[in-house]
Amino acid sequence: MSKFKFIKTPISGLSIIEPTVFGDHRGYFMESFSAKEFEEAGLPTSFVQDNESHSNKGVLRGLHFQKQNPQGKLVRVTQGTVFDVGVDLRKNSETFGKWYGVILSAENKKQFYVPEGFAHGYAVLSEKATFIYKCTRLYDPTDEGGLLWNCPQIGIDWQLGNINPILSEKDLKLPNLDALDFSY
Repeated sequence: MSKFKFIKTPISGLSIIEPTVFGDHRGYFMESFSAKEFEEAGLPTSFVQDNESHSNKGVLRGLHFQKQNPQGKLVRVTQGTVFDVGVDLRKNSETFGKWYGVILSAENKKQFYVPEGFAHGYAVLSEKATFIYKCTRLYDPTDEGGLLWNCPQIGIDWQLGNINPILSEKDLKLPNLDALDFSY
């Protein structure tokens, strides 16, 4: 019996992963990764770096990618709730410039796989959130790329309602899709 439900999205490569959660009066247990089951689902099994961030409500991180050494990311939330987004930057893809988002929370325990060739970002919807992700390649600060969070060509609804997002200075200066001098 599989311990995961792998759900394909309308954008090829993006996958939602729902783990089987075993709970009782003591709490719960779940596997968050199984190389065997991920391989059978056609997802990467080799991750070289784990990252964790903690943010407050309204923080928006992204949209980020690496240019020459793109990272695939397996993401999940262990505290709070975020809206997580992948944007297709594969120039020969039928969905180039399209986005897909999913609510990830400590409660729903869903994971999201964002493959190489995508920009990635998330917005914190709860008072606080802890976000954990595995990467298929090491982070290289000299290889950073990004897209503006509110790029009109992409049109992401970040699910923030009337909250003004809190962004880094770097993220505020990222280009729109039509000004991007890079694609996979």
